[in-house]
Amino acid sequence: MFKRIVPVAVFAGMVFTQSAFSQEEGPAYRSEATVQALGSFLKSTTAKGVEQSATNSGGVLASYRFFFDRHNGVEVNYGYQRNTQSYGLTNGPLGLATDEHEISADYVLRFPMRRWSPFVLAGVGALVFDPGNVSPSILSGFLAADTVGNASTQTRASFIYGGGADFNLTRRIYVRAQYRGFVYNSPTYDFPGLSGLDRITHRAQPSVGFGFRF
Repeated sequence: MFKRIVPVAVFAGMVFTQSAFSQEEGPAYRSEATVQALGSFLKSTTAKGVEQSATNSGGVLASYRFFFDRHNGVEVNYGYQRNTQSYGLTNGPLGLATDEHEISADYVLRFPMRRWSPFVLAGVGALVFDPGNVSPSILSGFLAADTVGNASTQTRASFIYGGGADFNLTRRIYVRAQYRGFVYNSPTYDFPGLSGLDRITHRAQPSVGFGFRF
């Protein structure tokens, strides 16, 4: 009889362990919504003798994540910021005040722990550059005020990579701190004076904010 009890006990223990492990591995909440304040820092680049840069600025980033299991998920983002894109043209610097909109989607790999969850991400997005008025930094007659209409809204594709961590305040509420890098072709606004001056550039975007799991 003892020989029968031992295998049954071992089998029951294995079932219990597997059940407990499965419950631990399964995410308590599959969805996350986060709102963050962001900073934007564009790398200055020079091509064909023309330097292109942008003022450092801040903005807002809203994100939604859905996790298929404990580690793997996807997210969609919308971001907004405003800065001045600058071009060091030979006949005087040109500055374009720009509203920038980001729409992106990423794959997210997380490593959940009891108090915090580090993660890495990679994805693609569209950056929409909507120019406003030309800045007063034009030093020559390169551009008359009534020709700003020739600068149009332009969309650029972007590769996105990054990482960060979520720090738990409660089971549902957390603080997210992350860094994302954007690699994309700089805008020219379809403006004749900037034709052919686009180049691959890089933007660093750290952000921090609060999130909610549900």
